[in-house]
Amino acid sequence: MTTAFYHDERCLWHSWGEAVLTLPVGGYVQPPAGTSHLENPETKRRFKNLVEVSGLWDHLDVRKADPVTVEDILRVHTQPYVDLFRETSANGTAAPGKTRLMVPGSFESASLSAGLVKRAVADVLSRSVRNAYALARPPGHHAEPVAGTGLCLLANIAIALEAARAEHGGLRVAVFDWDVHHGNGTETIYYDRDDTLTISIHQAANYPVDRGKAEDRGRGAGEGFNINIPLLPGGGHQSYLDAFERIVAPAIRRFAPDLIVVACGFDANGLDPMGRMLATSDTFRALAEGTLALAEELCDGRLVCAHEGGYSEAMVPFCGLAVVETLVGHRTDVVDPLADDQMLQQPPGAFIELQRTLIDAQARDLGLA
Repeated sequence: MTTAFYHDERCLWHSWGEAVLTLPVGGYVQPPAGTSHLENPETKRRFKNLVEVSGLWDHLDVRKADPVTVEDILRVHTQPYVDLFRETSANGTAAPGKTRLMVPGSFESASLSAGLVKRAVADVLSRSVRNAYALARPPGHHAEPVAGTGLCLLANIAIALEAARAEHGGLRVAVFDWDVHHGNGTETIYYDRDDTLTISIHQAANYPVDRGKAEDRGRGAGEGFNINIPLLPGGGHQSYLDAFERIVAPAIRRFAPDLIVVACGFDANGLDPMGRMLATSDTFRALAEGTLALAEELCDGRLVCAHEGGYSEAMVPFCGLAVVETLVGHRTDVVDPLADDQMLQQPPGAFIELQRTLIDAQARDLGLA
């Protein structure tokens, strides 16, 4: 079996409306280049292009997908939100719950983005592929049932999981979110449930500033099935490895999932304008290696990575390539030209020890140490 890579250029034509007042953006009119919005297609397109020109593309099963249906969306989002989103997208007016503009077709782009993740989950569960990477856009982990937030319009991962459960019955799924921002949407959707373990490693008090606290562990049947690991800003490579080894891996082993899904954001990288975590491409390679090993150990290798944030055009392609290389099990000749400089900027040993002490205390509190 091979690793599948899910991509559709139409997802990259979603725009936050920078030009809708002067150009007829939408439909078959591609948004203009040089957009100033942080959540723009360029990091994703450069990532996909590096995968292709590196030769890794030839080791992948490249696939497309159908958009999710409204029925799929309504398993996660409310009818009023879906109606509002469809209306504002059709009119190219204000995005739901926001003041920025969107273009006609944004609902279709978001539905297709969720569709890529849905098919990736379905194909991994059916064993038609070994594991999968879905280059989804718009991202999804901030989208709440009642509104899109944080540049996320539909909850891609949750929609995919609930579609799979509708077909296959009960599935135990671990969702591991390593985006620099807290996965508030995923947390909200599964906060009261024990069939989905949600783990979010994120920069403390970044976005949303009031979410992602370590004491938020779920409610009712979901008590203990939500784990937040807020890291100090500037934590760097070693802090991610310590959090994975001491909390993430033991928690996923204890849960024993049928499937692991990664909310795969790259905005913890050291050049990202939306974070201050100093992660490197080797950080994401190590996280991917550890997560893949867990999947092999616990659920016959069933692993799906769904693309989330990441806003440095220079670093995101190398971070993404490192993850896909890990999924494939093939190292290309590409050398990250930024890696050495990024490692020189890592925090001092005293800072690493402080962060490790906090991680160990949380691990003990969670009964994982």
